[in-house]
Amino acid sequence: MKKILTLFAVVGLFAFTGCEGDQGPEGPPGRNVNEVFEIFNADFGFNATDGYNISGNFNPLLADADTVLIYRLAGTIDANTPIWQLIPRTIYLSNNRELDYDYDFSREDYKIYAAGNYDEATTPDLLDNQTFRIVIVPGTFTDKSTKKPDYSDYYAVIKKYGIDDTNVKRLN
Repeated sequence: MKKILTLFAVVGLFAFTGCEGDQGPEGPPGRNVNEVFEIFNADFGFNATDGYNISGNFNPLLADADTVLIYRLAGTIDANTPIWQLIPRTIYLSNNRELDYDYDFSREDYKIYAAGNYDEATTPDLLDNQTFRIVIVPGTFTDKSTKKPDYSDYYAVIKKYGIDDTNVKRLN
């Protein structure tokens, strides 16, 4: 009896491993979740609904749990060392004026805002030729054990998530 069961098991193993069904539909195009995009020397546009903003789309779309961090190029230490500041960020100017950079995002798109408590058009140096880095941080709905980096430190985020920022993709 044991020999017959063994024979059926072996025959069943070969029968099921040799089966093929119809190939399913092709999935959506993949993307590396650890990505950095750069918006280089962009000017904020103005509209009456959103004020000053820069916007764009993600292609392909973000995964459900992914998040987005956006950094503004605030200056440089030398030709090879940029200074990246996480936004939201408030720039304090003279005469109690403040300019805030902020953003929102969805799976499909992003929008970066610049708004102040004054006529922002009087400070074109803060609205024109701005460079931003958009970092896609891989997300998960279940893993709460992973220690998060200091998100305000661009280089800590890049290191933590193993992001290669030597070939940053330009969006504009």
